[in-house]
Amino acid sequence: MATSWFLLFFFASLPSLLVLSEARAFYVFGDSLVDNGNNNYLATTARADSPPYGIDYPTHRPTGRFSNGLNIPDIISEHLGEESTLPYLSPELRGQKLLIGANFASAGIGILNDTGIQFINIIRITKQLEYFKQYQERLSSLVGQGRAKQDPSVAIFVDMN
Repeated sequence: MATSWFLLFFFASLPSLLVLSEARAFYVFGDSLVDNGNNNYLATTARADSPPYGIDYPTHRPTGRFSNGLNIPDIISEHLGEESTLPYLSPELRGQKLLIGANFASAGIGILNDTGIQFINIIRITKQLEYFKQYQERLSSLVGQGRAKQDPSVAIFVDMN
């Protein structure tokens, strides 16, 4: 029930959030509601890389999203006029794609480390934060430390837990 109220509030406030933001980067942390494929790169049973997942996605193929089409971060990226963030573990996340942001989410996790203990090899929230630090280092190498430090100050962070 609490999740339903949160989603109702989230979608009701989304237009004002997007108008007020001048995001240059978009970072996503969380679980299966916002994972867009990180678990595809892990040896885990928490995966969404086979049908029927993705049947309504633009490519009509599974992407690792735990939905049949776009997920909430995809919709936010669309409203920001950006392409969807790539999973942090994707080999495609390099060069100019780093400027868009990254998705660190992993299906099967929760805020508490005890959540999802039935799954092995998932990216717990503490590891997602470690990956974010690595991401910042990669971004600094690309655009310089000064600009890299500015980007997170105008980013949108989503945690659907």
